[in-house]
Amino acid sequence: MKTVVVTGATGALGNLVAKTFAEQGHNLALLDRDSAKLDSLTRDLNLPTERLHTQVVDLLDASAVRDSTEAVLSKFGGVHALIHLVGGWTGGVTIPEASADDFQSMLNQHAWTTFHLLQSFVPHIAANKWGRVMIVSMPVTVKPSAKMALYAAAKSAQESLVLTLAEEYKDSGLTANVIHVKSIDVKGEGKGTTPAEIVSAMTYLFSDGAAKVNGARLPLY
Repeated sequence: MKTVVVTGATGALGNLVAKTFAEQGHNLALLDRDSAKLDSLTRDLNLPTERLHTQVVDLLDASAVRDSTEAVLSKFGGVHALIHLVGGWTGGVTIPEASADDFQSMLNQHAWTTFHLLQSFVPHIAANKWGRVMIVSMPVTVKPSAKMALYAAAKSAQESLVLTLAEEYKDSGLTANVIHVKSIDVKGEGKGTTPAEIVSAMTYLFSDGAAKVNGARLPLY
């Protein structure tokens, strides 16, 4: 049994991630900013209290993230994986038309939340000599598209943090990877990548069989 930290667990993808890893018998630490949705997910999971930790936390607050890390460690004694799913999209305008506030919002959601989480959780994950870090991103970080500069720049910063982490800890048993999708098909309309397909990739990356998959961008599109 391992302890998996999931951020943004109250979204459609996060819900499925939480349910899947719970069904596999792992402990869950769910961090989110929506207490009502977090309570609803807790009821749906119906896990014994000793296997579940939930916390409302502002991931832009480094001190709050450190406090949540200590709370997870206090309850479970360790942490083995971080699956970071927080983030939104702002775009549809050219660079001259874009606002600095929107750019800051994208950097906050993608880069700064990731920075705080990695700083706080990774040393404890690496201490196990086995660990996993995963994020979901888009191929615009590799091949930019028009009118997506704010999102692409913020996600590029996030990916750089994760892929650099992969290099820094490559001999420790910790792997860090990025799953690329063009869109998430939450409604099952046949367009994009389904949450189930993304979770299947995560389940593979979590397995011992994926120990050599590190610092990769996995294309699921």
